[in-house]
Amino acid sequence: MTLTLATQVALIAAGVIFLWALVLGVWKFAQIMRSPDGAAHIYVDIAHRAALMYSFATAMLGVFVQFSAWSTAVNLVALVVVVFFFVTAIASYCLHGALRDTENQLHPKSPMMTASMVALIVGEIGGTAVILLGFIVEQVGG
Repeated sequence: MTLTLATQVALIAAGVIFLWALVLGVWKFAQIMRSPDGAAHIYVDIAHRAALMYSFATAMLGVFVQFSAWSTAVNLVALVVVVFFFVTAIASYCLHGALRDTENQLHPKSPMMTASMVALIVGEIGGTAVILLGFIVEQVGG
C-alpha cells in the first residue's frame, strides 16, 4: 500500500512529537529527582503529557487522511493546521516549564491569550472535523 502525502506527513509528525515526548519525560524525571517535594514544574508535566497524547492523536489523524474522500491538498492543509496547534501548545508548555514563570498560563486574562485560545480551538476542532468528515464520507459512500 502506498501512503498518501498527508499520511506520510502525519506519521512523521506523530513520530517526531512522540520522540519529543520521550525527551520531555527525561526533563520531567530530572526535575522530579532534584525537587525536594519530588515533583516537576507543572508545565513540564503538562508538556510531557500533552506531547504523548498529541503524538497518538496525530497518528490517528494519519489513518483518517489515508482513507479520506477529500483530496490530498484538503487533507494536508487540515492536518497541518491541527499539528501546528498541537506543536505550538507543547512548545508554550515547555517555555513556561523552562521559565517557571506561571502555574496558569491563562491567568491573568489578556486579549492576546483569548485570541490565541480561540484560534487554537477553531484550528484543532475545525481541522479535525474536516479530516474526520472526509474519512466518514469515504467509508459510508465509498
